[in-house]
Amino acid sequence: MCRTVDLKQAVLAKNSMAARILRTELTARGTTVVNLLSSPGSGKTALLERELRLARERGTSVAALTADLATENDAVRLARSGVPVKQVLTDGLCHLEADMLAGHLHDWLPEETRLLFVENVGNLVCPASYDLGESLRVVLASVTEGEDKPLKYPAAFGLAHLVIVTKSDLAAPAEFDEDAFRAHVERVNPGVEVVLTSVRTGEGAGVLVDRALRAAEGDAVHAPVMARA
Repeated sequence: MCRTVDLKQAVLAKNSMAARILRTELTARGTTVVNLLSSPGSGKTALLERELRLARERGTSVAALTADLATENDAVRLARSGVPVKQVLTDGLCHLEADMLAGHLHDWLPEETRLLFVENVGNLVCPASYDLGESLRVVLASVTEGEDKPLKYPAAFGLAHLVIVTKSDLAAPAEFDEDAFRAHVERVNPGVEVVLTSVRTGEGAGVLVDRALRAAEGDAVHAPVMARA
């Protein structure tokens, strides 16, 4: 057991070093990374497609890298926004790591990119432990997943700089208890912002891009207690 723990710590330490290097390199060229985490089926791709389109319409130079176990379906959907998109197939790996991301960005990421959105593998367990050199970590959950999601995945929600609730148009039929959800988020990550969105109704449109641009401009992001610990 000790050797297993030691190995995991060594892997995470190596990733953290790679993330620091990547963050420094991208910051020097004016690129801010946004790491998006969620369970499968949260509506993450639909929301990201909308936000990419809005960013492009506003004249912000953006790009997106999306990771999945198989298929290029998400890349095809995101490309409809008209921004540079790259698909990464992880061949069974349940998360991205900093050195993997760096390798895929090499010779692909446009030099003038202001914001890079990384759509991580649909999983709230493994990706939570890996820093990708991001300046903003966003965790998404749909109203159909239940109010207790933050309590079931405390590391994912506890390390978030921003929490986005998707599919808010389904809150009533799903009997989603917003107050309970917010209370559970506050329990694992005191003070973090929670935003409701719906691609169908337009609720929360542009919030993700706005928060990313604030981070890019040097505004202080939320500091999770778990990260400080």
